[in-house]
Amino acid sequence: MVLVPLCLAGCQSGPNPTVEMLRAAFFPAQPSGAGLNPRFSYLRVTGRQRVLFFALGSVDPHPQGAIEVWYSGEWETLRLQNGRVIGLSGTLTEWRQVRLSVLPSWAALLAREEPLRWERTRDVMPGYRFNLLDQLQLQAIPAPGKSSLFGLEAAGLRWFEERMVATSAGADVLPAARYALQVSPGNSEAVVVYGEQCISTDFCITWQRWKPLP
Repeated sequence: MVLVPLCLAGCQSGPNPTVEMLRAAFFPAQPSGAGLNPRFSYLRVTGRQRVLFFALGSVDPHPQGAIEVWYSGEWETLRLQNGRVIGLSGTLTEWRQVRLSVLPSWAALLAREEPLRWERTRDVMPGYRFNLLDQLQLQAIPAPGKSSLFGLEAAGLRWFEERMVATSAGADVLPAARYALQVSPGNSEAVVVYGEQCISTDFCITWQRWKPLP
């Protein structure tokens, strides 16, 4: 990931809630995650051989599922909806806005046997590529032998793979995404705790829900 300098002081005449949140969440902190403020929720994000931690800034309501807005200490912003990336900014390649077709809940998908076809529309920078339409196929898979999962057993999670079947003319077909779900007893709730998605053919990220040490 390419880091964008964060102006923590002197940039505005008044207090900025997001800047204050980042101060409280990240400083001081170490690349290992030591020193993270346990009052905040975090993601452990990897990309281009780097590890960063993102703090949860807000949860915005949406008819298709709440949108989580996460910030790194370097001012990168990651938006997740039901475990999928629907926005990434502050990096060389950005997904400015993503629109998803209506999808079943993860709990419903766990009970589904056949693959699911669905569509995603995204705006990508640089290049001002807007309304790229992706056709995707989602299906359950066995736990992979290799991932960037940290501190959790892959075999103890439920896994899905999401492949691009087609996309808009001139757009690249991206590598498959994977999601790992932690399922509560009785399958009453399924939460994506780990994900892998490619933002471009040469920029892929993984993210994992992270609990800092008290």
